[in-house]
Amino acid sequence: MKTCYFNAFSGISGDMTVGALIDAGADGPALLDGLNSLNLGATYSYEKTKRRGIAATKFHVDFPEQKAHRHLPHIFKIIENATRLSDKTKERAQAVFHALGLAEAKMHAQPLERVHFHEVGAVDSISDIVGACYALELLGIDDIVCSPVNVGSGTVETEHGTLPVPAPATAELLMNKPIYSQGPAMELTTPTGAAIVSALASDFGAMPAMSIIATGYGAGTKDFPMQANVLRAVIGTRTGAVESTTVSVLEANIDDSTPQILGYAMDRLFAAGALDVTIQPLLMKKNRPGSLLSVIARPQDQEPLAKIILEETTTLGLRIYTAERRVQSRSEITVETPYGSVKMKVTPLGASPEYDDCRALAAAQNVPLKTVLAAAQFAYLKEF
Repeated sequence: MKTCYFNAFSGISGDMTVGALIDAGADGPALLDGLNSLNLGATYSYEKTKRRGIAATKFHVDFPEQKAHRHLPHIFKIIENATRLSDKTKERAQAVFHALGLAEAKMHAQPLERVHFHEVGAVDSISDIVGACYALELLGIDDIVCSPVNVGSGTVETEHGTLPVPAPATAELLMNKPIYSQGPAMELTTPTGAAIVSALASDFGAMPAMSIIATGYGAGTKDFPMQANVLRAVIGTRTGAVESTTVSVLEANIDDSTPQILGYAMDRLFAAGALDVTIQPLLMKKNRPGSLLSVIARPQDQEPLAKIILEETTTLGLRIYTAERRVQSRSEITVETPYGSVKMKVTPLGASPEYDDCRALAAAQNVPLKTVLAAAQFAYLKEF
């Protein structure tokens, strides 16, 4: 399975995505041929250029000015009638536009079927979204991962007037995704780019462990003085190496909560998606014994978990920082023991029984937990 990792350190837009994928090896003439079957009256081209000395590909869409608004069914029909596009490309493109439609509907407080597409319904955005989806298919990409997204800052001019960056649709599309602002005070991530990764990416964070096949750079329109205005696409295959992922660490020093409160907070944090929660004893200021509450979380879960900490404990504040997490590749199998079935987590270094399975069997069979754990390990070693 091929994976595409988008590194959006200078943001992401539709044309940058298409350019990056062409630069990474997507068949350019075939891509333009597929786009021509949309019958939008546009002409397509791409060229090699540079951004801050980095060689990149710039994708162009040229078309007569149009002021007509489009509804989602109209856009779906345009995509469906494209004779040179596969069903997979059409499904991906329609999924992206559906995500855009939901964001626009929420922003304007309208039903999805009544949403008018303005900027995102223009010919260039249809071409960018379909072009990105077709380029992914031409490259044989099955899985997409995106870095934390640089959205930019400042304001942007839209049909609705001057709006803050990220634009409302972009902010909605990237809800619960890791974003940040760095570089020039302008829009770096467009609604089109946000929709592509929001609808198609399976994960956001650090680059997964992979063997790189190709890289490509898609050029943005402007050339910034402080950073290369490009989107990087890294194409490769997943490996069994130890994976490096980005996580958020949330910490709070607490000296006035009871064990009952902290225990309940821990339960809520795990239920809300925390990867790990620990509580350590501390000797705090004024010689008061306290506790260090530490939570490891996916970046997209950071804000909901911070809210739980502030709600469920007595702390008045907490620290949040980004850390790198190394994860051993793993798989899961089931072994049969005299006491019942037990799932085993398998890594290149060995296997360990699933605690909850063993605990349930120990209680049900009225045998010591260590007996079930040993039986599961023996079953694994005997069979594998």
